[in-house]
Amino acid sequence: MYRFATSLASKARLAKKCSQQINTRLNWRRNYAAKDIKFGVEARALMLSGVEELTDAVKVTMGPKVSRNVVLEQSFGAPKGTKDGVTVAKSIEFKDRVKNMGGSLVKQVTSATDDVAGDGTTCATVLTRAIFTEGCKSVAAGMNAMDLRRGITMAADAVVTNLKSRARMICTSVEIAQVGTISANGEREIGELIAKAMEKVGKEGVITISDGKTLYNEMEVVEGLKLDRANIAPYFITNQKNQKCVSRKKNPNLNATVNALELALKKQRPLLIVAEDVESDVPSTLIINKLRAGIKKAIEERSNQLRSSIELCTSDYDKEKLQEMLTKLSGGVAVLKIVEASEAEVSKKKDRVTDALNATKASVEEGIVPGGGVALLYASKELDKLQTTNFDQKIGVQIIQNALKMPVYIFASNAGVEGAVVVGKLLEQDNPDLGYNAAKGEYVDMIKAGMVDPLKVIRTALGDAASVPSLMTTTEAAVVELAQDGKESPAMGAGMDY
Repeated sequence: MYRFATSLASKARLAKKCSQQINTRLNWRRNYAAKDIKFGVEARALMLSGVEELTDAVKVTMGPKVSRNVVLEQSFGAPKGTKDGVTVAKSIEFKDRVKNMGGSLVKQVTSATDDVAGDGTTCATVLTRAIFTEGCKSVAAGMNAMDLRRGITMAADAVVTNLKSRARMICTSVEIAQVGTISANGEREIGELIAKAMEKVGKEGVITISDGKTLYNEMEVVEGLKLDRANIAPYFITNQKNQKCVSRKKNPNLNATVNALELALKKQRPLLIVAEDVESDVPSTLIINKLRAGIKKAIEERSNQLRSSIELCTSDYDKEKLQEMLTKLSGGVAVLKIVEASEAEVSKKKDRVTDALNATKASVEEGIVPGGGVALLYASKELDKLQTTNFDQKIGVQIIQNALKMPVYIFASNAGVEGAVVVGKLLEQDNPDLGYNAAKGEYVDMIKAGMVDPLKVIRTALGDAASVPSLMTTTEAAVVELAQDGKESPAMGAGMDY
């Protein structure tokens, strides 16, 4: 019996060892799948085709003509129409893996611009395509890719410096409404709603967007910190000067509560009570002591502490959370409630409101420049003075010069006008504020007409657009995974977090 048991155990160990070897081989094949490599011109050409097709879909959203939308298929529900560039870009995937890599790099640009500025993604996409297209042509003609990249970076930095010198700060509600209106594709109601919200909660206040339940768009202001819990007694709702205590105990008793109240009175400190339950005599004690002073002073002191912490903070996450605390303390929360005839229209309009809100905040933060792409167009003229060390770097500067003309060109083209004619006419004159009003088909002073762009949006779009294409022009090999049958496996997304 012992020998039989030993034999069975030996066979079991052998079977387990064989199973482990099989799994090891399967994992090896899984981890070391066959790869396909594209080199040089072929790799760049495939990536460029992905960039061009994605940009063609995104650029139709550029301009004030609200009839130009992109309809996106959704896994569930009705198709969604949008004019938001980053939304369109994220929805696009290509079957060819190398082609999809090009599209993914454009998505990286749009996402980076959206994360920092909250708007300008279509402009960033258009600039990316222009820079990458000209860069590929120059590399194919024998230019040094690294010198081209240096020239592109040098020119982009010079343009940003020029834009900063021409920016104008805004502070009035009328100016804020103008920025919001332009960013919302000319919808004055949205611009005025955003201006009203910022006037109520201030620059540091939080503004959120939600679905409305009435027949009209409206704005609601919620002051202070909002907790997802009910008050223990209704008497606390109407008076915000109560001393409050935070208790870790499950059922704070009267003595503990009185001690906390006396300490708060002595120290002139605000208190908030958050507890699962309290004894029956505690609410009456708190009601009697509900009129206490010092809350406004304490909030101001705490707000100053948070501002100092934000300046010293090095972590983006911690800085974001500190800023969130500050906004809730100092400015309150404004809720923009958006209504439309259907869910699809509400979703589409909320995208526009989000872009307009982000653009407005960026304008208040860093100022404005003439809109419609003319700020970039006129900045291109200043690059003639930029000194370079060799001819290839000069070509890199010229690539940026040509790319800066594209926003105005596409604005005009989307309005049914010959873009080259509009660009040429604007470059012939000397007024740095003159631009083309695509909605009305006339040349106007963009600042006086209220057609402006936030400096933060424009400089971020250019900086991001110049960084990725200059990297793509130096690409000499692209490696993609093949399926087991030897064909390229389908694209699995951009490979980035959005």
